[in-house]
Amino acid sequence: MSRRRRGRAALAVVAVALLVLGACGGSGDEGDAEGAAAAAPADEGAFPVTIEHKYGETVVEEAPERVVSVGFTEQDSLLALGIVPVGIRDWYGDQPDATWPWAQDELGDAEPEVLSSEDINFEAVAALRPDLIVGVSSGMTDQEYDTLSEIAPTLAQTDEYVDFGTPWQDQLELVGRAVGRSDEAAALTEDLEGRFADIRAEHPELQGQEVAVSYAVSESEIGAYGTQDVRGRLMLDIGMAIPDEFDELAGDQFYSSFSLEEVERLDRDVVVWVSASDAINQRIADSPVRQQLDAVDEGREVFLTAEQAAAAGFSSPLSLPYLLDELVPMLTAAVDGDPATEVPDAL
Repeated sequence: MSRRRRGRAALAVVAVALLVLGACGGSGDEGDAEGAAAAAPADEGAFPVTIEHKYGETVVEEAPERVVSVGFTEQDSLLALGIVPVGIRDWYGDQPDATWPWAQDELGDAEPEVLSSEDINFEAVAALRPDLIVGVSSGMTDQEYDTLSEIAPTLAQTDEYVDFGTPWQDQLELVGRAVGRSDEAAALTEDLEGRFADIRAEHPELQGQEVAVSYAVSESEIGAYGTQDVRGRLMLDIGMAIPDEFDELAGDQFYSSFSLEEVERLDRDVVVWVSASDAINQRIADSPVRQQLDAVDEGREVFLTAEQAAAAGFSSPLSLPYLLDELVPMLTAAVDGDPATEVPDAL
């Protein structure tokens, strides 16, 4: 952490302490999503619960009623479990209430506070008077964890995976334990894993096919996701293969990047482009460097729409069912061996 960031964290501790003291005497009117956590009872005997993570352990004494999500994706896990957060940290995409279409039904009419996608705003979190803070996909530092823990019990990422690389199953299990809904989390996991098993059985043509899940880093760099990233694991769950090379390049990160001159690294059985916008997709499509790939000439390429790319990036119990019905036919068309087959994609 930089000296400037440490300084901000120290100031935040003081500000947070004052806010927490003030919140103790609050009227309880803040937050349109307040009380949403009580929509269904917690599992019998679920509390108190102790959860281990990267920075130690967190004890949740009783069922939380005001949950704030400071990670970028676990609002989906909370919503899937029937918990509407009082605060959601935005990621990208300018979605209403920082909630993408696949989770809008679960959000309902609630209007959670939207927190900035920039550095965690401790004062804004404290002002929401949470009794649980969830940050499995936040990449929080130990200093940020310490500050958040002054506000409320805080669930950080584990050290089993790289930051931002926790699989959806593990995130759902951790969140489920923290909110007392482990049984529901297990049922959701079983259902979705069954969906993937059905896909693997019904689509032998995809099994073992090497895929490069690729993206544009900048005008001079491109990259690919390996098995430490949720987008790479999505392809593994379908039965496809991620080249070891991408994990080696990524090291202890969830992604790899390299210069345009090394574009041949992407030439696999299938190339899947994931982009944050249609404009980026078009820029990739227009790039002369892309034309060097055999996959382009042979029709073994897929461009996800911006919404599909976001669903893959969330890889949640809500976004994955939303995505799979569209993604699997795209992949099947790309591997059929006929360059004339039109792949249904964003272009």
